[in-house]
Amino acid sequence: MASNVNDLTVQYEEDGVVLVKEIDKVILSKGAWATLLFRYQQWDNKLADYGPDKYTIRRYQKVSGDFMPKSKFNISSSAQAEKIVDTLQGWLKK
Repeated sequence: MASNVNDLTVQYEEDGVVLVKEIDKVILSKGAWATLLFRYQQWDNKLADYGPDKYTIRRYQKVSGDFMPKSKFNISSSAQAEKIVDTLQGWLKK
């Protein structure tokens, strides 16, 4: 695990192949608890290429100097991401 919040990633490599490719990340909160939003793609063996963009929100807790994963929420599609954004924007206008 990482001791610096900036070093946290969802990128994952196995046998020289990047199976989860991180495209972007935003640190939503820092401190003893950190919340990050990641944009990533997963390798698809059938297509021999990366699939569509996916999104995940991850929470980490700093324990003994290192950030440990505590929870995650995977956004399953761009349509679901748009619904989340639209809902939050509607709530924030009220």
